[in-house]
Amino acid sequence: MSINMDLIKELREKTGAGVMDCKKALISANGDLEKAIEILRKEGIAIAEKKGARVAKEGRIESYIHPGSKIGVLVEVNCETDFVARTDEFKNLAKEIAMHIAASSPRYISTSDVPQDVLDKEKEIYATQARNEGKPEKVIDRIVQGRIEKFYQEVCLLEQPWIRDPEKKIKDLINETIARLGENIIIRRFVRFELGKD
Repeated sequence: MSINMDLIKELREKTGAGVMDCKKALISANGDLEKAIEILRKEGIAIAEKKGARVAKEGRIESYIHPGSKIGVLVEVNCETDFVARTDEFKNLAKEIAMHIAASSPRYISTSDVPQDVLDKEKEIYATQARNEGKPEKVIDRIVQGRIEKFYQEVCLLEQPWIRDPEKKIKDLINETIARLGENIIIRRFVRFELGKD
């Protein structure tokens, strides 16, 4: 099947993937752009998982001050080499993450960072709410699990929908960048300041 160069170009613009990767994805998707995007995203996640064990000690500390100077963020984003840390794409990713933190106010980086006592308290609250709503006991665990997933999306940076494209989570944005740059990328830590708040 021959693939139109305009379609490859459009897919590249939407995903940032290489020409050959776009061509292969479009062939696999029989020229369907949306399916090709999905294929590239899945491949990006697979690549990111393979690179996840590699040490990331280089990178940059990015700052963001919201207009009006009432919210400020510092975030450390790490990669494997100084070469990648100096690329515009890596710098842009760090900027996007800093801006996202300012806008979405996460409390933790990932689900594994949520303290067990906080999780237990949330589960207890959700179970009580479900009982008060008259839900049968046998479905309460499922309801609690669903609400915990929602809780993670509110408080965990990697699980939050990206402010520029809510179809993507922050972890998807990072995984796509890992796939393009070929290095493991992690968010080491962040701090968010809001004037007058602890």
